[in-house]
Amino acid sequence: MPKKKFYENQANTIIAKLNARKMEGYYCPDKESAKEKIMELIGEERKLVTYGGSVTLDEIGIKKEVLAAGHELLIRERYATEEEKAECYTKQTMADVYMMSTNAITLDGELVNIDGAGNRVACLIYGPKSVIVVAGMNKVVTNVEEGIHRVRNIAAPPNTVRLSCDTPCAKTGQCGNCLTNTICCQTVVTRASRIPNRIKVVLVGEELGY
Repeated sequence: MPKKKFYENQANTIIAKLNARKMEGYYCPDKESAKEKIMELIGEERKLVTYGGSVTLDEIGIKKEVLAAGHELLIRERYATEEEKAECYTKQTMADVYMMSTNAITLDGELVNIDGAGNRVACLIYGPKSVIVVAGMNKVVTNVEEGIHRVRNIAAPPNTVRLSCDTPCAKTGQCGNCLTNTICCQTVVTRASRIPNRIKVVLVGEELGY
């Protein structure tokens, strides 16, 4: 299919840029092959694995695979109170593997993420030994500015609906540049990995997540 070939060509261009930024890049044509690649990157030796909030990871179904393989999975949804969440976030920074998606990825290989609590971008930046970023090709943007626009107007509005947030974008479907109850508190652009190949990016030739 022409679109699949386009995705592959585009992914290969991005992967070359990722490598120059000391990040590993991989392309998988579909969710099943992406799941296999993620498990390969985690490895067979038992590890503490955790994840950030991600519709993409849920759509791939990777959490069940991690448990089935015998790894210890830190399940963040089991931590309900603010005190428990703080405990979970601390434990996540000590994980062997942290899985997440990205709100956007540029053609030049930069990751663009906007976060609320900041725990997701914190683990991307520092802490877990290995970070596996999984992104559908619908997340690809031309540059950082377009990536930020994408997060605020394409990713954030449906996420606020999913999370039952009381924000303007949950009601109007577009960014209201709000400050009250906002989930857009931290804006992080990852232009390189300080530790070579700590960050691994799996690009998937499907539309995944928001």
